Amino acid sequence: MKLQGPALRLTIFVGETDLWHHKPLFTEIVHRAHAAGLAGATVLRGIEGYGASNHVHTTRILSLSDDLPVVILIVDDETRIREFLPTLDELIGEGLVIVEPVEVIRYVGRNRSAGR
Repeated sequence: MKLQGPALRLTIFVGETDLWHHKPLFTEIVHRAHAAGLAGATVLRGIEGYGASNHVHTTRILSLSDDLPVVILIVDDETRIREFLPTLDELIGEGLVIVEPVEVIRYVGRNRSAGR
């Protein structure tokens, strides 16, 4: 896949304990993005944050560390990102979804035929 120039970054903020059919919501989002043929997805675990509930989650207080923020980042061309948004409507009950314009400078995958 070649991706260069104008694109969109889809950023999804959910909680680490958010589930979809008994498995982590972020895992379901990544697998659906992969099945949709999106260029790639990355999941980042936050160490502290709060959202619409106004409840701070942090790794510094053990009793609150069970629902840390999780961010899923996906970059692809505008058409593919916009086509994926209805999937998120199905999956996300609570969270934040944002779309931002970006410019892809370099997108190169590892050559699978070359050894590791």
